[in-house]
Amino acid sequence: MPVGHGSDSMAGPVAWGIRTFNPNGEIPVPHDSADAEPPRREPKQDSKQDLQPRILVVDDDPMVCMAIEIHLERHNFRVTIADGGEAGLGALEGMNFDLMIVDIFMPHMRGFESIRIFHERAPSVPLIAMSGYAFANLDTPAPDFLRMALELGATRCLRKPFTPVALLAVINECLADIRSPSATAAQSR
Repeated sequence: MPVGHGSDSMAGPVAWGIRTFNPNGEIPVPHDSADAEPPRREPKQDSKQDLQPRILVVDDDPMVCMAIEIHLERHNFRVTIADGGEAGLGALEGMNFDLMIVDIFMPHMRGFESIRIFHERAPSVPLIAMSGYAFANLDTPAPDFLRMALELGATRCLRKPFTPVALLAVINECLADIRSPSATAAQSR
């Protein structure tokens, strides 16, 4: 089943806060983003864990977060989930990430504000923007939100609902881009 089926939730924040998955078998502990300090970098346990890409997923829909988290865990990614823009920015300050997946429309951040702010805070980290925003009036042309996200700093975009295969393909493209010698040379200019 596609991830993010339906439109983005425009309701208030969910009290899931930030969770970090550790593929070494530790159980993630939910934190309330209002009460908790930003997560800290986990102590190094072994070199295998250090090689696993760390991904920050920022979305206010807990079902989308859970689906993404489960799929990425199965593919040996280290995943941190933030239930909204504020929690995501807190996670970004407390840890280093190899990639960010950020929903365009979330409560407490207006539209593209989240994409712009996340890109400004971590310009060298690839950002995948995602949106499932549905318009009530299908007769009028909809703005191309995903194209606008690219103009504000997103590396790639996904339209919800998307398949797990599409998610993994876009993630692998972004990670390959930052590892390629030509991308490294372009970033240093």
